[in-house]
Amino acid sequence: MKNRTLMLTLLLLVIYSTGHAQGVVGRLKQKADQAAERTIDRKINEKIGGNPSGTNQPGGTLPGSGPGGSGNPANTTGGGLIVTPPDVRENMSEAETSYKAGRYSDARYALKQAMLGVEMEIGNKVLKSLPETVVGLAKKSDADQVTSMGYGWVGLTIQREYGSGNKQLNVTIANNSAWISAANMYLSNANYATTGGEQNWKQTKVKGYRGIIEYNQGSGYKLSVPIGQSSIIVWEGINFATEQDMMNAANVFDLDGIKNKLGEK
Repeated sequence: MKNRTLMLTLLLLVIYSTGHAQGVVGRLKQKADQAAERTIDRKINEKIGGNPSGTNQPGGTLPGSGPGGSGNPANTTGGGLIVTPPDVRENMSEAETSYKAGRYSDARYALKQAMLGVEMEIGNKVLKSLPETVVGLAKKSDADQVTSMGYGWVGLTIQREYGSGNKQLNVTIANNSAWISAANMYLSNANYATTGGEQNWKQTKVKGYRGIIEYNQGSGYKLSVPIGQSSIIVWEGINFATEQDMMNAANVFDLDGIKNKLGEK
């Protein structure tokens, strides 16, 4: 009796083990088949120009995989948006009309737009006053840029680039409190100097204005000069041969004229 029970138990264990092993093998085979199918789908998708990942993400050319989705064609034309600074007079008139009518929210919005328009006009006047060429480097007209946050001169930024070959000069004039604070921190540390190793920054002057000149092996020269209480001009020189070469470029600019146009004291 005991022998029959033992044999029956062993037989059940063999059947269970076999079935369990077949189940594991079956699941592994199923996973392998799924992985193979995904690989084939991806290869086909790549061949016909779809998204390499096989998912309906923007960038694919399969129906529904483009930016429009649902089989819509991808946009291939259009000139973008026209940059139009706010009209100062129009917004001032709108602000007055809205204020008299008790539409204070509209009046405030119009005043902010008027302020933004004023800043953009100032920025463009400064930009036009900058030299066309600097130490043999011509301006890149398509890189000219004026931006403003429209909050009382805070965030007004004027940018211009000059270049020839691999030599480039980037100029930024800005009302930026963080930049001013950093420059003033360096300028207040008048006692810093070193005789050992290589000094990577030092104080200097450009047309009577105190500034900081820095040098980095990877990015080149950077010259920062505060002009007035809230404005700063920063030159970044790439592939300038010497410090004096960089200073010569900065001295081409009319700092007093820029300061006056910004209304600085």
